[in-house]
Amino acid sequence: MARGYNCRVSPPIIVTGGAGFIGSNLVAALNRRGHEVVVVDHLDDDLKRRNIERLRIHDYLDKTEFRERLHSGKAPKATAAFHLGACSSTTETNEAYLRDNNTDYTQELCQWSLRNGARFIYASSAATYGDGSRGYSDDDSVTPTLEPLNLYGASKQWFDLWALKTGTLTQIAGIKYFNVYGPWEDHKGDMRSLVNKAYAQVAREGEMGLFKSYRPDFKDGEQNRDFIHVDDAVAVTLFFLDRPDVHGLYNCGTGVARTWIDLAKALFAAMGLPPRIRFIDMPEAIRDKYQYHTQADMTKLRRAGYSAPFLSIEDGVRRYVHEHLQPQSAR
Repeated sequence: MARGYNCRVSPPIIVTGGAGFIGSNLVAALNRRGHEVVVVDHLDDDLKRRNIERLRIHDYLDKTEFRERLHSGKAPKATAAFHLGACSSTTETNEAYLRDNNTDYTQELCQWSLRNGARFIYASSAATYGDGSRGYSDDDSVTPTLEPLNLYGASKQWFDLWALKTGTLTQIAGIKYFNVYGPWEDHKGDMRSLVNKAYAQVAREGEMGLFKSYRPDFKDGEQNRDFIHVDDAVAVTLFFLDRPDVHGLYNCGTGVARTWIDLAKALFAAMGLPPRIRFIDMPEAIRDKYQYHTQADMTKLRRAGYSAPFLSIEDGVRRYVHEHLQPQSAR
C-alpha cells in the first residue's frame, strides 16, 4: 500500500469501503486514471489488508475516525466521495446497528459532500427489490413501493427513501448493484460469489452443490440472478463520476437473468472440467427470504448515456478463473 504520491493538484477522491470487494477494484481503476484516493474502511482481517496492499493511496482512515472527522468538520477535502462501505450481510439481524452503519452513516457523508461541493455516489442494493413481485425498475415512482426481504435491504431502502423524499436524490447518484462477482472478494465469507466459494471445491472434488428449489415454479438450480462481473460494475460506477449531471437511482446489472446451473456450467468450463452438480438443502433460516429471480431493468442507465456492453457469465467467469483464481491457488 503506497501512500503520498501526488499526481494531481485537485483534492483526492474518497472511497469508503475501499478495502472491500467493489471498493478495492474501484480504487485500482482510479489509480489507473491517475487520481489520488483516500481510502476509508475498517481493516479487521488480513484479506482486506491484502486488498489494499496492491493499491496506491493518498491516505487511509479507519471508518470510526472518519465519521468523527465528519462530525467535527475535519474531514479531508475531496472532489468526490464514493460511499461503498456498509455491512452487506443479508443475515444480519441487529436493526439498530444496520440503521447506524448503513443508513445514518450514508446520510452524514451525503450531507457533508453536498455542503463541500463533492460529487456523492453511493451503493444502494438490488436487495431493496425484495421478492421481485414489484419488478426491478429503478424509476423513482417504484422506490416507495418496494419491500426488502431482509434488514440489510431495508437499511439501503431507508436511505433511498430519505434521499427521494428530501429531494437529495436530484443531486446525487445511487447504484443498485445486482450479483457482482470477480477478483478480491475473498474476505466476504458467506457473502462471496458462488464462483469464488465453489472454485476450491470443484478443484478438489470435481463437483459442486446448488440449493434445491422450494417453489413449484422453479426447478432445482433454475433459480436465477443477474450476474455482473466486477469490472463492469466498476465501469458503471465511474460513469457517474464522469457524468456529474446524472442524478438518481440506477440499476447496475447486465439486464439478463441466468440460472445457477448456467453459472455452475460456466465455472466447470473455465476450469476445463465436465459439470457435476448435486442439489443440497437450503437452510431453513433463509428459505422464506430467498430471492428466486432478479433481473435489472437497465433502461434508465442506457437512456442516461451508458453504452458499454456487459460481459456474459461465460466470459466473465473465464476471466475470473484464468486471471485470478487459478494464479492465486498456484501460489
